[in-house]
Amino acid sequence: MHSWITTPLTPAHLRGALDVEHTPNGLLPHRLPAAARAQNTDAQLEMAESQPSGVRLALRTRATAIELDTLPTKRAYTGTPPRPDGVYDLLVDGRLTGQATAPGGNIVTTDMTTGATAPRSGEPGTVRFSGLPGHDKTVEIWLPHNEITELVALRTDAPVEPAPDPGRPVWLHHGSSISHGSDAASPTTTWPALAASLGGAELINLGLSGNAVLDPFTARALRDTPADLISVKIGINLVNLDVMRLRAFTPAVHGFLDTIREGHPTTPLLVVSPLLCPMHEDTPGPCLFDFSELGAGRLRFRAAGDPSETAAGKLTLNVIRTELSRIVQQRAADDPHLHHLDGRELYGEADHAELPLPDDLHPDAATHRRIGERFAAFAFGADGPFA
Repeated sequence: MHSWITTPLTPAHLRGALDVEHTPNGLLPHRLPAAARAQNTDAQLEMAESQPSGVRLALRTRATAIELDTLPTKRAYTGTPPRPDGVYDLLVDGRLTGQATAPGGNIVTTDMTTGATAPRSGEPGTVRFSGLPGHDKTVEIWLPHNEITELVALRTDAPVEPAPDPGRPVWLHHGSSISHGSDAASPTTTWPALAASLGGAELINLGLSGNAVLDPFTARALRDTPADLISVKIGINLVNLDVMRLRAFTPAVHGFLDTIREGHPTTPLLVVSPLLCPMHEDTPGPCLFDFSELGAGRLRFRAAGDPSETAAGKLTLNVIRTELSRIVQQRAADDPHLHHLDGRELYGEADHAELPLPDDLHPDAATHRRIGERFAAFAFGADGPFA
């Protein structure tokens, strides 16, 4: 039997969150600050920024056993198999040592054919880890990247305190659901988490599923967050949501980068264009659900735009790549710390032939690993923008 010590959780125990809300249950990490959330009216973004991709508890302790009570909010979709519970990754001195899931929790069920949602309240569950080495060590518990997670209580068999600053450069990244984690296997195997580990950086992940659409409040969040390295991955959500035309896109990109530069005038800033996504390479959005395989429990996506409309300014991935390259080249004449990466260097045609996108939009776990390794080699390599 363990003699448990309950430690009140505080924001000091967390890394990777821009804000922490005190709820009746405990602490709810947020990846956008309150000022940004106050300007948002989109339910998808409200959900996405509350899912703690890249957020982790960071503790210094001799504990050999840890229990963490959490209240997860899980997603379910009518007509499809139940989604697996979110995974908690345990790192001891930087090494993956254990994984666990939390039973119970709230469930929000969505009918994809109508968009209707039905919430159901649940009870907190407990994540347990045991058999840890008894020496003084840094323990990180990475929270599920795809599950809203309220932190209720922490119990250990030895005292804990917030882990000290590791002294690594802070990498602030913004992108779409692929950066958020899409179908990665666990929170430390999303491509940004993998790249950060390989590059020796402390990650703050502002990958916001479906919401990399050049929102000014997101730009201000990037501007106001201390960081040593910054990257923004721009494109896919602008196409699949069909939110703007080329006329609006160009000044919106300039404005987004201008805002970031207000707070980070000389920080290395890498602009990444879209990964390969065949259905949107030359076909505009919107991107719609394809229900043809729903009876078999599979949900896919399809591009519903008309390629001929690109002449009138509709955006495709190729249009965006061309314009982003031009914008960065123009700005780099006065901004030597601004860099560009064509996303097809991370995932291109040969990769798609080997590792196709399972739902035609999102990469699988193996592809996340490939993207993370390639990004780390490019950005953190000897001649890379983050070297």
